[in-house]
Formats: sequence, structure tokens, C-alpha cells
Amino acid sequence: MSLYHYASPATFYPLAGRLVPWFAALAVVFAAVGLYLSFFVAPTDFQQGEGYRIIFIHVPAAWMSMFIYIVMAFWSAIGLAWNTRLSFVMARALAPTGAMFTFLALWTGALWGKPMWGAWWVWDARLTSELILLFLYVGYMALQAAIDDPRRADRAGALLNLVGVINVPIIYFSVKWWNTLHQGASVSLTRAPSMAQVMLWGMLVMALAAWMYTIAVALARARTLILERERQTEWARAVLKEQA
Repeated sequence: MSLYHYASPATFYPLAGRLVPWFAALAVVFAAVGLYLSFFVAPTDFQQGEGYRIIFIHVPAAWMSMFIYIVMAFWSAIGLAWNTRLSFVMARALAPTGAMFTFLALWTGALWGKPMWGAWWVWDARLTSELILLFLYVGYMALQAAIDDPRRADRAGALLNLVGVINVPIIYFSVKWWNTLHQGASVSLTRAPSMAQVMLWGMLVMALAAWMYTIAVALARARTLILERERQTEWARAVLKEQA
């Protein structure tokens, strides 16, 4: 099978339609299990009390905010290198979900910061760089909406993504590079986690739920974008006629 087989919008559209329900169902299952582990099984933290449970939402949201932008930059690079329309569509389809997770990370961080730090917001290196990430998401979507020509919008947005991706390692390493209020990572690939096993599992399952949700929503949004861009083609007109 050709590597470019599913790069065709006409081929990708029905495949995405078949995958969306599966990923949506997985998102619901993982979310239910993750919330149960996080709020009913995980013990109370001896220092932060029950308030620490916000991390089961905050940490997966923060992970996804960075991961989605990296994936957007990847698709943007592929689109610029090989001029594949579907790559630009995937980057655009991911942006609203990335912005949502970034906002959720900032909002839940503020809810956690008030009782722990005594302030809703501080100009901490990690918080500030995460806020910049939200501006990058919003800026990308605004740029796409401001340019009428889809090809020009794709290229301009791709360049913004590739420039903005430098902010992701700044977010991740900010607690090591600067003296910040934000605590260091509780989960690392190079050392054992600094939390109870059940807490770790609750956080990881919630992250999987966020991942499955992102895939389902991005595929559904990509199908809509494909129909908008390919509406003049015969296969797209047939699909729109069936939906009418």
C-alpha cells in the first residue's frame, strides 16, 4: 500500500469517520476510570489535603497543551516539506483542542495556586510561558481566520507553529532553568515518581482520556474542514448531498 494512500482527503474522510466513535468511547471509559481513581481511590495528601486532587485535571491538561502544539508543529513541517493538504488540515483541527487544554491548565493551576501560594496568579516562569502558549494557539487560529486564501493561511500558520514550538521546551524546563514557585515534575522518565502508585495511575489514566478525546475531536473537526475545502470535488458533493 502506498504511504500516501491516506494522505488523500477522499480516502482519509471515511477512515476518520470510522475511527471517531472508537476514540470517543475510549475517552469516556478512561475518563470514568481516571475520575474514580482520582477522587475515590487516591488517598488524601498529608500536606495539601483534598485540594491536591486538582492535579488529576491540571497535570494531564498541561501535558496535552504542550503535546498538541508539538504535533501541530510536526504536521506543519510535513505540510511545508511535501505540500500535503491533509497535514495542514490536521494542524488546524488540533488547534482549538490545544487552546482548550492550555486554558484548562491555567485555570486549574489558578484554583490550586490560591490555597497553596495565596495568589490566583504570579508571573512565574512556567505560568508565564504557559500563558504565551495560549496566545500562540489563539494567534494561530486568528491568523487562519484572517487570511481568505487557504493555501496562504496554511503556510503562514505553519511558520507560526514552527517558530512558536520553541516555547514548549521553555515551559518544560522552566522550573530547572529559573527559580520559580512552581513545583518540579512529579513524573519523570529518568527517576521514580514522587507520588503514591494509585495517584500516578489516576493521573496517567486521565492523561489517556485526554489523549483519546483529542484524537476523536481532531478527527471529527478534520472531516468538517475537509468537506469545506473539497466541496467542489465530486466525492465531497456526493457526501454533502447525502447529509442534506
